[in-house]
Amino acid sequence: MRVLQRDQTGARLRIDTRLAGELSEGDSIAVNGVCLTATQIDREGFAADVMNETLARSSLGRLQDGARVNLELPLRAGDRLGGHVVQGHVDGMAVVVSIREDGISRVFELALPTLVRYLVEKGSVALDGVSLTISALTENGFCVSLIPETLQRTRLGELEVGDVVNAEVDVLAKHVERLMGSRLQAPVTEGVS
Repeated sequence: MRVLQRDQTGARLRIDTRLAGELSEGDSIAVNGVCLTATQIDREGFAADVMNETLARSSLGRLQDGARVNLELPLRAGDRLGGHVVQGHVDGMAVVVSIREDGISRVFELALPTLVRYLVEKGSVALDGVSLTISALTENGFCVSLIPETLQRTRLGELEVGDVVNAEVDVLAKHVERLMGSRLQAPVTEGVS
């Protein structure tokens, strides 16, 4: 799937896809991990409007005509859940620091310093909407090891050092942090007898 056209402001994307038959206008679809709404659908693909907030907080503003993108339809109730829960809400942008081959896998080290507190080894992270397992933590980020299947079926196989990807951390980690923060800040009250 590729970007067919991006308007001058980047606020409207046209995406070439074979999924158009499964989409209706108004449906959600994740583009590189960013939840968008299909606004127009035709035989070639679909169009989606992108808010300035989304352009500022994700890598969608950097897309060029012809760029390969990852697409994912929303999960239907009763469908298999093959990875972790990915919402399409980008938490930040990770930068590829290094890439190395390790047997059949390719190991990517990514910097994500502002969100590293939500990451755990063998935990989950989504990069451009692809649910992945964290293979190691680093001081400013993490590593993921990708098998040939993932490299071929997603745009992640095209990444180079310095490239930016959308990152979504595990929503459960964010909820736990918020709940624990509220609990630690709650006033202490004595019981009444």
